[in-house]
Amino acid sequence: MQRFSRRPRRGAVDLLLSDRFVGGWRQAALEGARGTVVEFGFGSGANLPYYPPEVEQILAVEPDDVAWARAAARIDSFGKPVTRVGLDAVELTLADNSADTAASSWTMCSIEDLAGALNGLHRVLRPGGAFHFVEHSLAPAPRVAATQRFLQPAWGRLAHGCHLDRDIPAALAATGWQVGELTCRYLHPFPLIRPWGWFCTGRAVSGLASSERED
Repeated sequence: MQRFSRRPRRGAVDLLLSDRFVGGWRQAALEGARGTVVEFGFGSGANLPYYPPEVEQILAVEPDDVAWARAAARIDSFGKPVTRVGLDAVELTLADNSADTAASSWTMCSIEDLAGALNGLHRVLRPGGAFHFVEHSLAPAPRVAATQRFLQPAWGRLAHGCHLDRDIPAALAATGWQVGELTCRYLHPFPLIRPWGWFCTGRAVSGLASSERED
């Protein structure tokens, strides 16, 4: 079963997630990243220009061969090791305590078993390591949230499993992550794009003791 599908990066989605609109969000989310980073949904490497100098290498989890091929130029420009370490965010084969930082940008919406992926990440991150993220999420406004839920069945089929109505901060909290610095707001005030544009960026640390982490 494919448990981590990428939504299409073409047309309107490409435009919405281009540097012109979301470059500042990527920079804010990745500030403070360091050392070895495991990135969910590496895609075509759009995050690479925004990693700070303290980052030493990227361990990329990316199921799409086309997206990975498109990342070649950005990887060359990055100038540090970038290794594709898996296709599935749920089935992480990385060693225990092997990453200093984790990162995800507009990816948690399309991981089918998000709880499984987030639970596994506790094991991979070293104690004190932080999970940096920027995601779209279920909006707090009842009308917008109702629209997200109404659109979800059709949107999920069209966008390869993307969930408009997934509450990302709540999903993190439910799997033992302590969400610290969290900022949520609409990408743009224009009402028609609000169902797609409630963005949350922040950092989370594992709230599990070492004995509670997965073997």
